[in-house]
Amino acid sequence: MKMRKAWAAGAAVAALGMLGLTGCTAGGGDAGDGGGELTMWHNSTTGDGKQYWEDAAAAFTEENPDVTIKVTSIQNEDMDGKLQTAVNSGDMPDIFMARGGGKLADIVSAGKVKDLTDLIDDDVKSAFGDASFSAFTVDDKIYGMPSAVLPGGIFYSKDLFAQAGITEAPTTIDELGDAVEKLKAAGIQPIALGAKDAWPAAHWYYFFALRACGQDVVQNLATDPDFTDGCWLEAAENLDEFASIEPFNEGFLTTSAQEGANSSAGLVANHKAAMELMGAWNVGVIASLTPDQKPLADLDWFPFPEVDGDGEPGAMMGGADGYSCSNDSPAACEEFLNFVSSKEWQEKYAVAFQTIPASQEATGAVTDPSLAPLMAAYSEAPYVSLWLDTSLGQNVGNALNTGVVEMLAGQGDPQKLVDGVEAAAARG
Repeated sequence: MKMRKAWAAGAAVAALGMLGLTGCTAGGGDAGDGGGELTMWHNSTTGDGKQYWEDAAAAFTEENPDVTIKVTSIQNEDMDGKLQTAVNSGDMPDIFMARGGGKLADIVSAGKVKDLTDLIDDDVKSAFGDASFSAFTVDDKIYGMPSAVLPGGIFYSKDLFAQAGITEAPTTIDELGDAVEKLKAAGIQPIALGAKDAWPAAHWYYFFALRACGQDVVQNLATDPDFTDGCWLEAAENLDEFASIEPFNEGFLTTSAQEGANSSAGLVANHKAAMELMGAWNVGVIASLTPDQKPLADLDWFPFPEVDGDGEPGAMMGGADGYSCSNDSPAACEEFLNFVSSKEWQEKYAVAFQTIPASQEATGAVTDPSLAPLMAAYSEAPYVSLWLDTSLGQNVGNALNTGVVEMLAGQGDPQKLVDGVEAAAARG
């Protein structure tokens, strides 16, 4: 399956300013071009994902005995903060997880990221396609190697839908509301939400914004963070109205997203909630939290429902995982990134993470049935926008995420949400 969608608001991202990051000299690893130890940070703390990176590092060392890679796994929610601290202190890892968009542009502005444009193998560029690199492109230069494409939507339990008498996946927001009421009537928590981590709650606003705002408004956000268009308030009002039917799990404000059986992903994995709005990585996360740590047999997926507004029908929100090299890293850094971008290792990535690899040549390794409709929707989408917090960068993105949680907690309203993110963008 060919999936060559560009990440809107991600291609040719202009540097968005430092947003609190200083310009200290990067530390890098101890390895010179001839060998030594490289340091790597990734966000897979358990299971097959963590093992994948350990295996990949060991395989690279086997082929390059003079190079070793010290692999460190960091909890996903801690990654951005630790990386900002590393930028500020100048003690950067050689290889680090990159989310692209404005977040990556901030680090590029600090002079801490290596330009990979001419260091990526031609066969890798061909296999991945230009669209995969767009989220990691800043001022027409590539600063990250993509590992997976991760469009979002709603994952759900077919068994719980059947128990509630739901025979078709919702296609409109009204139909989603009807499904919520049927699930509640059947004694099933409708939607799992890990609002403790903020960004999962904000995803709901992102998708409502995608339905309310025109493509040009969304695409311009990375370079012109302007929230004066009325669609941003309309999206907040639509989310506020949807939240009023109480669709989320009990205690959603103190529920984490991915840690343990009581996280939002864990609720779906253990049939304690029927749905979760999340990116394509969720299949692997849910699998790691089932009782037998196997993929959830009845898991399926449908696109975020359509909502009246100026948004283009079928448009998707998502992201791309990838890895960058610190500016002072040795050549072995980009050599390792090329190594894990081969068809063999991208196929292993797809299996280990139960997700969609960046390489077009490796998509045949995707076997989980819940990813089939997701890949089809991605292929047919008129455009795919980067997660809004990724496009906006650390400070403005965090203000947006926090504002959404405050509104859902009853500590704010739609206007306060928009006013807060406007103020953060003005401080830029």
